[in-house]
Amino acid sequence: MAISSGSARRIMLPARGPVVDVPEPDMAVVELLRMLRRAMGMDVAWLSQIRGDVQILRVLDGDYASFGLMPGSTIRAEGGYFARILSGELPSMIVDSRRDVRTAGLAATAELGLGAYAATPVITRDGGVYGMLGCLSHESRPWLRSRDGRFMRLLAEVLADSVSDLQRVWEGRNTVWERVSRVIDSGGPEIVFQPIFDLRRDEIVGVEALSRFPGSGRDPEGWFADATAIGLGVELELVAARSAMAALPRIPAGLDLAVNISPRTVIAGLPRLLSEVDADRVLVEITEHDRLEDTPGALAGIAALRGLGARIAADDVGAGYSGLAQLIELRPDVIKVDRRLTHGIDTDPARRAVAAGLVRVTEEIGGVVLAEGIETVAERRTVAATNIDHGQGDGLAPPAPLAHLPCAGRLARAGPRRK
Repeated sequence: MAISSGSARRIMLPARGPVVDVPEPDMAVVELLRMLRRAMGMDVAWLSQIRGDVQILRVLDGDYASFGLMPGSTIRAEGGYFARILSGELPSMIVDSRRDVRTAGLAATAELGLGAYAATPVITRDGGVYGMLGCLSHESRPWLRSRDGRFMRLLAEVLADSVSDLQRVWEGRNTVWERVSRVIDSGGPEIVFQPIFDLRRDEIVGVEALSRFPGSGRDPEGWFADATAIGLGVELELVAARSAMAALPRIPAGLDLAVNISPRTVIAGLPRLLSEVDADRVLVEITEHDRLEDTPGALAGIAALRGLGARIAADDVGAGYSGLAQLIELRPDVIKVDRRLTHGIDTDPARRAVAAGLVRVTEEIGGVVLAEGIETVAERRTVAATNIDHGQGDGLAPPAPLAHLPCAGRLARAGPRRK
């Protein structure tokens, strides 16, 4: 039988939507929310961003968990308050949400357990609505007055400049997130390989896998720095390492493969990845830009890599902060001298002295030294004269796709193995 339109009941959708990722909040904004919450005697204060028919709770202060909320929670316009406040259907403050006929039947009142609320729009510099500043409580708040609403609007004006800046930051981070995610989802960056030479015999003993991002206008270091800043650094490193190791069967027998890895990635999945390949042929270059002591479990992870047969290199030595302390902790099989130390070593006695010192330290810990960034014949001769036996750089052979690398037979490896 037909149901007349007059007897049909409107179906109210749930107020809460999915949780989305949001960046860490600005502590100055948190302090303003705390001041608002305490001044008005409410349980939680929040700053949101409105996108279409959804309100995203960006920053919260107080007992938000008791409302089932967290940073990144979303509230739909259908069952929530914010769209009705913006349209004027609801006032900016209701002291008893359960008794007020305007809010008693809304989904948000029951779902969030709201007893009272106060909220006001946050207007950006260009006059647009960024989102809402507001407070919630579980119980009614009969003492709230219009003066409290004026105080809240005053804080919203203070936040207007901040949220304009925050919006640009968030939008920028989201752009980076999408760009890095596309690279990860597509299988990772393009991989090229640069030969590593035994300078005494003028022979290739290995290749280093290097990531490239064609057409991006951004250098590889910038890509990995951006990825780390938004929390995707480990994923990008792992997908690049997986792509590099997939080429291992096509690299001539006797040549090792070097891959660059941060301490965070060592403990986040590299041992599992190495267990799927011939780890005996892999040299894991630990970047010096992260402190080992700041990454719990990194040394244990490195020990696990060695247990699989891989060797360990300290990358970019001479460029970072850690110096000898990092080398003592890491005990690398190979020390890679940073290109900034190699560049001009033929004309700079100080560079030669530092390089010679690294050779002596490396001999004491049972490894070998490899000079990066060799660009001229003079630099190569000086590096060799400093008793550095291994090197790489555009002056020896530039990075290239695997199919374009110089051919080599079974050659000596770059250094002793430590199991």
